[in-house]
Amino acid sequence: MAKREIKHPDKLVSTGSYSAGIQLDNWLFISGQGPLNLRTGEVVRGSIEDETRLTLSHIGKILEAAGYSFEDVVKCTCHLADIRDFDGFDRVYSEFFSGVRPARTTVQSVLWNGIKVEIDAIARRV
Repeated sequence: MAKREIKHPDKLVSTGSYSAGIQLDNWLFISGQGPLNLRTGEVVRGSIEDETRLTLSHIGKILEAAGYSFEDVVKCTCHLADIRDFDGFDRVYSEFFSGVRPARTTVQSVLWNGIKVEIDAIARRV
């Protein structure tokens, strides 16, 4: 199977030179997503919980566009602007993943334009 680009169904503006997702064989690689309004490209500011929920909803839409679900996610890399936000981030994150949760790395990072969180994901469908 050739690699296939997966687009976010709501994205109307360019936010950089990358694909939202790439599917190859049964694997789906989702680029880092953040709390953006994908119709305007503007940051949607809020609490760590609000920004995490919006970020994971973007990942969910990309998963769905490719025919995957959160149950197919095997690895996430999560960047927090302030690691002290971990507890609030983790509470919301746990709402999206149940059962066997994906492997995860969570680090503090300098993030673009004052966002509080960015998450990328890898999924595999069997």
